[in-house]
Amino acid sequence: MQGMGSGQGFWTLLSRDERDALQHLGLPRDYPPGATLCLEDDPSTHVFILLAGWVKILSTTSDGHEMVLALRGDGDIAGEVAGETTGRRNATIQAVDTVRALIVRHDRFSAFLDANPGASHAFRRIVTQKWNDADSKLRRRAVTTGAQRLAALLLDLAEQHGREADGVIHLVMPLSQEELASLAGTSRATVTRAFGNWRKRRLIRTGHRRITILDPAGLRKVAGPHQ
Repeated sequence: MQGMGSGQGFWTLLSRDERDALQHLGLPRDYPPGATLCLEDDPSTHVFILLAGWVKILSTTSDGHEMVLALRGDGDIAGEVAGETTGRRNATIQAVDTVRALIVRHDRFSAFLDANPGASHAFRRIVTQKWNDADSKLRRRAVTTGAQRLAALLLDLAEQHGREADGVIHLVMPLSQEELASLAGTSRATVTRAFGNWRKRRLIRTGHRRITILDPAGLRKVAGPHQ
């Protein structure tokens, strides 16, 4: 999918020569919808570079509740942190739709970054952005309502993965309402209530696995000044 914020994924930041070099180090693999790329607590031996499709980053609480921590799409890198820290996966990665990924062993990936300063800079940029996004998300939760966080989440997804045409933004939505609630740090009831309200106000239109943001400026007002 072509994102409005194109060029922000790790893969898209690489030069053609860097992509060719990395492809020679990795193994391409396709995953059907619902397939598990890796499980939380498994040994971490490689990174996933997403060439096409969406994945969910999941974690399970002590009481067995599954939380959606993040959503990654075309050009993103996943599983890059665990290999540098605990050596075990800190989350489960699951395909939302058909996913094509380049699998690169951690040692080969590290050697690639050492040999390619431009790629190393791109990697640091992406990792820093992820930490900044996580920090902003935590700060926002302290001063916003669930509906505001949901609006901000839709705008973030639209910026990263949406397609703008004629003043509206079309977004393929690979998450259920329950998963959206988990990612936004709110309840499913809040998501259902907010969607109903926003449809009446002509801020959004919803369909099967799709959301169209009809009034981006109006949705930004809902999200509030912290968006």
